[in-house]
Amino acid sequence: MHESEGGAAGAKYVDLHIHTRFSDGACTVEQIIEQAVAQGISTLAITDHDNTDGCAEAISLGRAVGIEVIPATELSAEIDGHDIHVLGYYVDPENARLKEKLHEMKETRLIRAEKIVNNLNRQGIDLRFETVLKIAGNGAIGRPHIATAMLQEELVYSFKEAFEHFIGYDSPAYVEKLKMTPAEVFALVRDAGGLPILAHPGVTRVDERIPQFVADGLAGIEVYHSEHTYALQRHYMEIARKNGLVGTGGSDFHSPTQTRAEIGYPRVHAIVVEKLKERMQMEHGGVWI
Repeated sequence: MHESEGGAAGAKYVDLHIHTRFSDGACTVEQIIEQAVAQGISTLAITDHDNTDGCAEAISLGRAVGIEVIPATELSAEIDGHDIHVLGYYVDPENARLKEKLHEMKETRLIRAEKIVNNLNRQGIDLRFETVLKIAGNGAIGRPHIATAMLQEELVYSFKEAFEHFIGYDSPAYVEKLKMTPAEVFALVRDAGGLPILAHPGVTRVDERIPQFVADGLAGIEVYHSEHTYALQRHYMEIARKNGLVGTGGSDFHSPTQTRAEIGYPRVHAIVVEKLKERMQMEHGGVWI
């Protein structure tokens, strides 16, 4: 667990990277808010993959308990074979272009998941697509739902085994996602009134691309993340400073049973949100909510 700069007694903390059942998280929005209250979080962002379905509920529940909720999403892009994740903060869920693209992504995810299951079936893995659908519910379906279904059906011994041996990038069952370039994703987020932030750069390892991303419209990078060491935090904070980017952070929480950190860790100081708002004021004239 690492703490962002500015930590002190009585300080307020934020978590700007959280997933719910609306994508590949295990918790409801209500459960997320309850855990955030328990951890003393003052501001959070629901960043479900390819959708903003949980934002309205989170904003409402957050207001009732004194937690500020930033409407957000996490989108995927690809460049030269590298899978890039982009967090979009302060997006307007009712933006027409964003809604249309997110609907397309959801439909594509469904088709992709069925193809992956079919590929598994051809390999003799007796997984039913109906099981995956039941686990995914109304959320944006993804490989974690398939892994969970495989575990539930006792086809694998662990979540990790499902990815490493059956549905990972290099496996025969893998099916590519809908592809967008980083520049296209940045534009989509900005057109929806938001700020595009490069998620967990210490995981994706595309540091040499960041100057080009900035030229294409990137507004910030996720400095503090559950998979970033203290050395990586310092490294990406320096990159943020050199490139005039906002440095953000969050847990990337998905589930209490997975290996990622719990909500609120690493500790990220609330000054990060103030810097986001300053950037929103500069680029969009302020925060719309």
